[in-house]
Amino acid sequence: MKDLHNDAKSLIGEPEGVSRRDVLKAALGTGFAAAVLPVSAQTAVKTDSEGLTTETVTVTVDGYPVPVYRAQPAGKTGLPVILVISEIFGVHEYIADVARRFAKQGYLALAPNLFARQGDPQKETSIAELQKNIISKTPDVQVMRDLDAVVAWAKQNGGSADKLAITGFCWGGRITWLYAAHNPNVKAGVAWYGRLVGEVTPNTPRHPVDIAASLKAPVLGLYGAKDQGIPLDTVERMKTELAKGASKSTFVIYPNAGHAFHADYRPSFVEADAKDGWKRTLDWLREHGVA
Repeated sequence: MKDLHNDAKSLIGEPEGVSRRDVLKAALGTGFAAAVLPVSAQTAVKTDSEGLTTETVTVTVDGYPVPVYRAQPAGKTGLPVILVISEIFGVHEYIADVARRFAKQGYLALAPNLFARQGDPQKETSIAELQKNIISKTPDVQVMRDLDAVVAWAKQNGGSADKLAITGFCWGGRITWLYAAHNPNVKAGVAWYGRLVGEVTPNTPRHPVDIAASLKAPVLGLYGAKDQGIPLDTVERMKTELAKGASKSTFVIYPNAGHAFHADYRPSFVEADAKDGWKRTLDWLREHGVA
């Protein structure tokens, strides 16, 4: 996906209505997006920070400060690195908690605010408005460049250059496929119910199905059979394209799960499948040398 960089200057600009000072003041890993309230508090998982270093750091990309939620075992270096990519709702409590779960497993987990230039997804009151005002305006080229910078930062701040993985949910699941193709140093990925096909636009010139045949890194796709937004026929299309390559990527389809079955703060949460997917994620990363 290196050709995405060709249009970087035309697609990445100053944020509209969002000052750099506002971005830096924004606290990552707190609260939930207005578009998903009320939260299912009885099922939301709470992972403590005991034994961890947790903080928001800033990674500068082309002069712009991108906030990143960081969680890792305290005082450790040479750690395997995992990028944790959010849904459209940004780096809120759930994503920060997932990062801490990885940190408890020995990872340097980094969850960047990839919408920093476009706005604050937590303030949008509906998914439709969030898609319109922020997500549709976030170019893939910007996301790839930001993630490249986060990886470079990780290598200078306790992360192992030889143990890089990525995982993401919903919007972040799609990005997981794309970044695994973009960065040859990614050793493994886990995509949770990310869209595989879509409209080609200047901001989204390729989708996972378009990079499947050339993908090198093994990606595990965790999807729900009842996901109304990701029909199983698109999964079959992806499998067909993956079979043309040699990444050894694979899917696990959960028959009783719909979209966002790992999102423990939402009614879509399916505890048994979420737990199984988490175990498979850790096993997949170990199997491919990221642990």
